[in-house]
Amino acid sequence: MKKYLPLTGRILFSLIFLMTVLSHFKKTTIAYAESQGVPFSDLLVPLSAIIAFLGGLSITLGYKARIGAWLIVVFLVPVSFYMHAFWSESDPMKMQMQAANFMKNMGLLGGALLICYFGSGPLSLDNKPELSGRVS
Repeated sequence: MKKYLPLTGRILFSLIFLMTVLSHFKKTTIAYAESQGVPFSDLLVPLSAIIAFLGGLSITLGYKARIGAWLIVVFLVPVSFYMHAFWSESDPMKMQMQAANFMKNMGLLGGALLICYFGSGPLSLDNKPELSGRVS
């Protein structure tokens, strides 16, 4: 039963990155990012969606999961500091919402760093002998 925990964790962790990919191609999302100070938002917002999706898919499948986790790190750091800069909000309600999103991203960043270190675990493509080059 324990061997299913990392698989379940990888799937639950990755859902947010897999399910929000299409919203990053919408004009409203790109315009919002631009209003938050994201440079080259027409290019960087869709690119961030691709990075997050590939990272999430890699982690879910457990294929090159450490690389996928680094992709998530690359996604989360700028997104957190540009899109959820709660310290620059003057409205208390917006500040609270942005602080919650920022802290959520910090939690996700922590999870990604754990995957960077520990890898995908059992029940992953990384641990299939025929894919990793190991002989059983």
